[in-house]
Amino acid sequence: MEIKEALIKVYGAEHKCPSCVNLPSSKETAEWLEAAISRKFPQQKFEISYINMESPQTGKDADFVKMMIEEDLFYPVVVLNGEIVAEGNPRLKTIFELMEKSGYKTAG
Repeated sequence: MEIKEALIKVYGAEHKCPSCVNLPSSKETAEWLEAAISRKFPQQKFEISYINMESPQTGKDADFVKMMIEEDLFYPVVVLNGEIVAEGNPRLKTIFELMEKSGYKTAG
């Protein structure tokens, strides 16, 4: 099975979501996810990006941010290949399982 390179976007803001005060910031979450995924799936390509919801760079990201606000999603919101997989406090287990279903192989 050929692996389609995973595209992970972490949407959030510099300030923390009111209900997420004890969690890392959205940007810290993106960095943490990148490190964890790199360890779990070494030498397998994926792309991760942090999207600041206060200044999205593309129209598509701006539309997504608008939807986040309208639907009162807790941030960070983690999107894997166009599908929301977590909001607020992301669970690595869920993200890893979805990546494995896409063909990623764990280390060891």
